[in-house]
Amino acid sequence: MSLIDGGTTATDDVFSAVVGQGTAIAQLQAAAAAPVHAYLFVGPRGSGRMQAAFGFAALLLSEGSDGQAAERHRRLSLAGTHPDLTVVEAEGAALRVTEAEQIIRHGTVSPVEGPRKIIVIGGVDAIEEAAIGKLLKVIEEPPPSTVFVLLAEEVPPEIITIASRCVTIDFVAVPEQLIVTMLVTEGVNPKRAKAAAAAANGDLSRARLLATDEALAQRAELWQSVPSRLNGTGAAVVTLVDELRAAMDGATEALEAQQLIEIAELDARVEVTGERGSGRSDLVARHKREVRRLRTDELRFGLATLSRHYRDVLVEGPSPTADVAFIAIKQASDAMVRNPNESLLLQALLLNLTGD
Repeated sequence: MSLIDGGTTATDDVFSAVVGQGTAIAQLQAAAAAPVHAYLFVGPRGSGRMQAAFGFAALLLSEGSDGQAAERHRRLSLAGTHPDLTVVEAEGAALRVTEAEQIIRHGTVSPVEGPRKIIVIGGVDAIEEAAIGKLLKVIEEPPPSTVFVLLAEEVPPEIITIASRCVTIDFVAVPEQLIVTMLVTEGVNPKRAKAAAAAANGDLSRARLLATDEALAQRAELWQSVPSRLNGTGAAVVTLVDELRAAMDGATEALEAQQLIEIAELDARVEVTGERGSGRSDLVARHKREVRRLRTDELRFGLATLSRHYRDVLVEGPSPTADVAFIAIKQASDAMVRNPNESLLLQALLLNLTGD
C-alpha cells in the first residue's frame, strides 16, 4: 500500500497516476474481473477520474494477454491511444446531439484487437437536453462488446436516469496537503509546492503544471492588485482586462511545451512501431480541450484570489464594497458554466467591482 496514492497496490501500477482514491481503485480492481456495461465516475475536477478510466481500460483491454502483448495493451490504454479505447468529450460547454450520435457510432463498431472496447465519455453532467435521450438509449441497449465509462463532477437531476443505468464509482477531492506531499516527493521545492497546491484547487495535474510555472507568483500579484487599481474609470478596466488576458496567455506556455513533448513522443513511437490507430488527431483535440480548461482554471484562480482579498477586508469590519464584490465574483463564477467570452466576462466583473 502507498501513503501517497491512498491505497493502490504495488502489484498493479495502472492506477499509479491516481492520487488519494484508494476506495475507488479497489472498486475498479474488483469490477475488472466481471465488468458490467456502464460505469459512472463521479468526483470533482482534478480527482483523477480520467486517469482512473484509462487505468480501468488497461485492465479490461489487457485481460487474456500476457508478456509484451499485455504490456502493450496497458501502455496504449494509459496513454489514451489504444485502438479499442475511445474518448468523447464536449467540444463546447456541453455534450451535444452530434457528440451523442458520435458515441452511438463508436459503440456499434466492433473492437479492433480484442473482444471488448471501452468508450470514455467526459462531462456527462453538462449535456444538452436533446442529447440525453440518445445517450440513455445506447447505455440501456449497449452492444455486448462495449463498456461505457461516464465522467461527471456531480449528478444533476437531468442525468439521474442515465446514472441509474450505471455502476457509480465515487471520487473524492484530493487534499491540498496530499498534493504538496506528492509534489515534494517528485522533487519540487516545498515553498513552490505549497504555492502550486494552493492555486490548483485540488487538481494534481494542474499543480504539477503550476510547479514548473515561473510566473505563477506574478499572476497572483496581478490579481491581488486589481481592487487597488480600479478607480471607477473604463480606462482602468480595459487596461486590467488586457493585462489579465496577457497573463493567461503566458500561463499556457508551460502546458503547450508539455503538449509538444507528448506529440513528439507519439510521433517517435509510431515511427518505430508503426502502430495502428496512433491517435494523433485525438491527441491534438485533447490538447485543445486542455488549453481551454487551463484558461478556465486561471479564471477560477483569479476569482479565488479576489475572494480572499475581500474576505480579508471583512475581517477588519463591515464593508459594503466587499459585499458588492462577493456578489460580482459569484455572478462571474456562475457565468463560467456557459462558456462566456473571456474579455466580456472580465469586463463585466471589473465594472461590477467598481460599482458602475
